[in-house]
Amino acid sequence: MTTPRPPIPAATELLAKAIVDSAIAVHRELGPGLLESVYEQCLCHELAQRDVPWRSQVTLPIVYKGLRLESGLRLDLLVGDAVVVEIKSVDALLPLHEAQVLTYLRLSQRRLGLLINFNVRLLKDGIRRLVL
Repeated sequence: MTTPRPPIPAATELLAKAIVDSAIAVHRELGPGLLESVYEQCLCHELAQRDVPWRSQVTLPIVYKGLRLESGLRLDLLVGDAVVVEIKSVDALLPLHEAQVLTYLRLSQRRLGLLINFNVRLLKDGIRRLVL
């Protein structure tokens, strides 16, 4: 029998809402079809305008049997030191993309991740919430 996980803290939920609201604002302004790096920069700007703390391209080391590997894994965004954000601009989100975010959550010891695909007509169709 598995032990139920505690709910995501309210402060983390507020960060997630701010991220989604910011992403929607970016998508309304720019629409689909641009590079991920463009959306990342604009999302960071939008978060900063809302006084939401964030870090971009956060290096995520891997520790294997006590050996620290500088793997080259990078989180697109870590918001409020709590929410992992992976930005995509692809035709369709795949299970591989969700697995990537879940791996980032596990390795970073965070519980909430948002996978955001900006290459959609309606952004709500491009957002996946992933919880560990």
